[in-house]
Amino acid sequence: MKIFINDIRLRARHGVLAQERVVGGDFLVSVVVETEQEQAAETDNLADTVNYALIADVVRQEMGQPSQLLEHVCGRICRRLLSEFPSLCNATVRITKENPPIIGLQCAGSGVELSMAT
Repeated sequence: MKIFINDIRLRARHGVLAQERVVGGDFLVSVVVETEQEQAAETDNLADTVNYALIADVVRQEMGQPSQLLEHVCGRICRRLLSEFPSLCNATVRITKENPPIIGLQCAGSGVELSMAT
C-alpha cells in the first residue's frame, strides 16, 4: 500500500548561498511511503496504517533545520520516516524550491527526489 502527501507548502532556510539561509524561501515537499500493511483497508482503524499527519510532522521538523543541499534534507526525511515507522519498506521524498536563485532562469521550481528502502 502506498500512502502519500502532495505538495506540503513550507517556508524554509535551505540553500548554498548564505542569503538563502537568512531570508528563506518557499518549498513544496511531497512524500510517498510504502507499507505491506493493508489491514486498514478492511478494519477502518487508524492503528492499522501509517498516520499521514505524523508523516507531515516529520517533514515540518526536518525542513525547519537549515541545510545547504536539498539532497541532505531529503536524506534526513527519508531516514527518519523509515526509522520512526517500522512498518514502512520504502520512502520517497521530493523537495521543490519554488524560486531558485539562478540568474536568467524562469521556471516553476528546481529540486531533488530521493527514495530509500529498508
